[in-house]
Amino acid sequence: MILQPLLSQIACGEDSTRQFKSDVRNGDSLASEMAAFANSNGGKIYIGVEDDGSTPGLAKEDISRINQLISNVASQLVRSPLAVQTENVVLENGRIVIVLTVPKGIDKPYFDRNGVIWLKTGADKRRVNSKEELRRLFQKSAQFHADELPVRAGPDKLDKLRFRDFLRDVYKKDYPDSPAELTRLLQNMNLATDDGMLNLACVLMFSERPEWIVPQFVIKAIRYPGNKIHATDYVDTEDFSGPLGKMFEDALAFVMRNLHKLQAGRGVNSPGLPEIPESVFEELLVNALVHRDYLVSAPIRLFIFDNRIEIISPGHLPDNLTVEKIRTGNSNIRNPILISYIAKGLLPYHGLGSGIKRALEAWPQTDFADDHDGCLFTATVFRDPLEELNLAAVPPINSGKTSGKTSGKTSGKIVGLMRGTPAISIPELAGVIGVTERSIERNIQKLQRNGIIRRIGPAKGGYWEVME
Repeated sequence: MILQPLLSQIACGEDSTRQFKSDVRNGDSLASEMAAFANSNGGKIYIGVEDDGSTPGLAKEDISRINQLISNVASQLVRSPLAVQTENVVLENGRIVIVLTVPKGIDKPYFDRNGVIWLKTGADKRRVNSKEELRRLFQKSAQFHADELPVRAGPDKLDKLRFRDFLRDVYKKDYPDSPAELTRLLQNMNLATDDGMLNLACVLMFSERPEWIVPQFVIKAIRYPGNKIHATDYVDTEDFSGPLGKMFEDALAFVMRNLHKLQAGRGVNSPGLPEIPESVFEELLVNALVHRDYLVSAPIRLFIFDNRIEIISPGHLPDNLTVEKIRTGNSNIRNPILISYIAKGLLPYHGLGSGIKRALEAWPQTDFADDHDGCLFTATVFRDPLEELNLAAVPPINSGKTSGKTSGKTSGKIVGLMRGTPAISIPELAGVIGVTERSIERNIQKLQRNGIIRRIGPAKGGYWEVME
């Protein structure tokens, strides 16, 4: 670094990436500064610079002493050891400023020799004092994940039918006969701790009433009139709870019933097509449920306005992810247990990083905002102006809390059509009902699991039988 860029950096003052020190003699103090930078995003310590930005510099005889101190601190007083860099910059008066660069740590969390974990807070630093902050640091270093956090619930809180069907459909296994066998199976599936308590992933996917155990992990949905949040006025509102699969289906139904339907060249008796493809909200809702930060005790919020739909997830993007990176398909695993089971068919999940890309391909008028200060990630789907839509019919808007049974209505239509036309195909069902083929497939799978319908013969040439 040459002199002028150094002075330009110093002129910016101290912040979360720059720290000034006129001299360093206390190894423990320097270790805490290094640990704070390493536990955050890295930074530089300018030695020979006063707090006010003046540059008295260091005498040449101090350079060797300080560099030796830096080496000792980085290798012995910070745990794990850090690989730091120093650069000596000569001032106009012949004195020297040492620029000490501390990298972002790859083995977080970092401690000083007293076992204290430090974090940067603006230009200052502070101790980590809460379990939540400590868990977050371990989560960033992939040593801990929120979905493996034990909860105060045992195997008796499982939804037996839901877990039985999953074992049968995915693993071809029967539900265990004894409580001991069930506990052992859950532990082997990484869904329970060594002492037999369920973890968060298991509760969210397979418990009968997750909201009784973790009441904060729900979806709160509101349809507002106009384009702003109102304190008291709303058109439609509902809270969605239950296992992840149920929350997903109910929230998706809420969105679809609040969208306009387009004529799109269809007959007057057709229910019309949604103004925005259903697949967009499938991808974004799955993303919100699977990738949210479950260390943040807050619900997912779903807001519908006249000009946009917002899905607000607790937790900003992890590690070095940015909005630009996720747009190109990059992704980090925040909840690996959830993802491993969701990918087995519990939700329409298609792989890391692919959901955002598919949503953008289906509806490019989608934007994302990553709020690190507020610890929120927002997906915004913009709606076309009402006057530009060729509407088949404007959906009836309910006032107050509604039942969220749109998915059930779709299933009922499927059964009725299959009863009248047993050879009807999935594309034909989607066209008549006015939903996506993926939605039809999901409802058919549920109807088959519940023993309401069954397929006779092959995909081509076969037919549907409705069980009376």
